Amino acid sequence: MGSSGRPILGISVGDPGGIGPEITVKALNQKEIYDISRPLAVADYRVMKDALKFTDVNLTLNPVQKVSDARFGFGTVDILDLRNMSMDRLRYKEVTPEQGKASFEYVAKVIELAMNREIDGTVTGPINKAAIHAAGHHFAGHTEIYATLTNTRDYCMMLTHGGFRVTHVSTHVSLREACDRVKKDRIIRVIDLTYEALKKLSVHRPKIAVAGLNPHCGEDGLFGHEDDQEIRPAVERAMREGKNVDGPVPADTVFSKMKGGMYDAVVVMYHDQGHIPTKLIGFQYDEQTGQWGEMSGVNVTLGLPIVRTSVDHGTAFGKAGEGRANPQSMIEAIRLGALLAKKS
Repeated sequence: MGSSGRPILGISVGDPGGIGPEITVKALNQKEIYDISRPLAVADYRVMKDALKFTDVNLTLNPVQKVSDARFGFGTVDILDLRNMSMDRLRYKEVTPEQGKASFEYVAKVIELAMNREIDGTVTGPINKAAIHAAGHHFAGHTEIYATLTNTRDYCMMLTHGGFRVTHVSTHVSLREACDRVKKDRIIRVIDLTYEALKKLSVHRPKIAVAGLNPHCGEDGLFGHEDDQEIRPAVERAMREGKNVDGPVPADTVFSKMKGGMYDAVVVMYHDQGHIPTKLIGFQYDEQTGQWGEMSGVNVTLGLPIVRTSVDHGTAFGKAGEGRANPQSMIEAIRLGALLAKKS
């Protein structure tokens, strides 16, 4: 971090055809971001210049070829310019292989910089999985890209919205496969990763709930056996190790209990079990304006050798290139990335 105490955060801006470049420049138009960090956008300079045309921000762009050339001053956006997106091929609102290739290269670059200790943490803008696949990179999402390029085996996704936190036993797999992945050893590892993350977030006595998989946690085997055979033994193991863990707790009540302060985090069994309640709280759609009045929440990958936070939404192709994207989740991702980088 150097003498400034502000960590350098590499921000991969996401798919050039989506809202990632726009929310990045909007987030970097907030002085507070420069008070807590030294942000470096990893992108194509021409894409970022185009994003300024349809936003209401007045910023200077500083394209650089290495981190040491960045200025890190409010009012100027430093861009590590990969020069990988021809403007005559830029298509807002569309899935294209060229844009998938560019977005993958942005992610790979911030990971490389972090692994080489040239930056202190990474923040990711939204990518499009179909575009990534069209470019020949067959990953289910950011989490899997990070795991592969950092050679990490044990990792998990955490979603946060203030004190509302969920971690996932599985994410980007079918619901059928998700049920098959509910295994004691994996649940234990996610509990451990959750506990470690809460300590880093200054939760001194973490209280963790583990959600049940089946309705009523299986009702003594009437609705399935995973809760008794896999989840409960994992919870008991964590309790023997001195962790304050409760479960399995029925999923239809556990999130209300966390919201009320009973728990600091919930370990969930699959993607939508955690994403739906988090986004119900963090995302607010206004029918009268047709706009998302709030898009709050941050995605964190736990277990990596480097810091990675991310926006908790997609590329929003429907509004890309129009200047009306909400940067709130990007701002929060940078804030949390700065905090975690300081503690790593």
